[in-house]
Amino acid sequence: MSSPHTQAITPDSPGVHGRSSYIYSSDTARTRPNSMDIHEKYDHTRHLEQANQASSDEDLDHVTEFPNKWAKIRYFLREPAAEFLGTMILIIFGTGVNCQVTLSGSTAVSSGPKGEYLSISFGWAIGAALGVWVSGGISGGHINPAVTLAQAIFRGFSWKKVPSYILAQTLGACTGAGLVYANYHRAIDLFEGGLGVRTVPGTASLFTTFAVDYLSNLQCFFSEVLGTAILLIVVAAVTDKRNGPPPSGLVPLVIFITILGEGACLGMQTAYAINPARDLGPRLMCWMAGYGREVWNYRSQYWLYTPIIGPIVGAILGTAIYDAFLFTGSESIFNKPDAATRRRRLHAPAEAKGKIIPSGEDAV
Repeated sequence: MSSPHTQAITPDSPGVHGRSSYIYSSDTARTRPNSMDIHEKYDHTRHLEQANQASSDEDLDHVTEFPNKWAKIRYFLREPAAEFLGTMILIIFGTGVNCQVTLSGSTAVSSGPKGEYLSISFGWAIGAALGVWVSGGISGGHINPAVTLAQAIFRGFSWKKVPSYILAQTLGACTGAGLVYANYHRAIDLFEGGLGVRTVPGTASLFTTFAVDYLSNLQCFFSEVLGTAILLIVVAAVTDKRNGPPPSGLVPLVIFITILGEGACLGMQTAYAINPARDLGPRLMCWMAGYGREVWNYRSQYWLYTPIIGPIVGAILGTAIYDAFLFTGSESIFNKPDAATRRRRLHAPAEAKGKIIPSGEDAV
């Protein structure tokens, strides 16, 4: 597209190379250009064609955000794919450290132990931090169905995205556990004492969660509610713009510290699932890998009420506590205007309407 200031290129005007497009040495040459003139004309024409093509490509980039068909497909897959990869990384590091620390305790597998309980806490913390880092800038870095549900209830996260997020998180966890199982398959055989021998809890506990025998079902449930509530209070705090949040690049570090603390302080009794996908995905993998129905029947469907319902209740409770006492953002259900406030807002002067509801950036 030409501008109003563009001059037409004539035989006597400067060309695109800053010189005359045609060079005339005599009157005869004006009617009979030599071979050099023809060559320059050809180069000039080709240059203009290339310039026009480049301009068209640039214009195309401004017209569409999809440079090709795969880019359009990726547009719809990007957020669930980020949750899938983030959760997969979490489980690879978490179940991987479980396998290394536990299996290396057998002389049939290793000459000596390769880690201890603190190693497990570090492994899960590293996995959580890296999972959030990989997915955070694209999907928000939930990597946890309990977090996704809490965000939908209290932060206006789209309910339409909730099913795809939870499915991606569960499949990512199942895939991560499957990769670790394939990596340690032979070591598990040696640890169990026979080819294909699989026991529950036994080596199934390397991938999914089980409780210590002395806890009642109610105590197991409470343990998961407590751990997840603490996690979500921290998540709510680090994402609260009015509470001195860390730079976005440091959020994974905060998650690392939180998960490390949860494992070191609260993880012994139920293996701190605090994430429904973290348990359900690997449990599905164990069932498919030959551990049998016992992974579902353990302690009267322990898998449902402790590592799934418990974290969901804990996430809702933790976020509700934070919002009720600390959060002032208008997106929370605790800060929605009541009927009386709406009536006052309706009849207030225009300049005062924005000051009635104590929410938003000015509510600090």
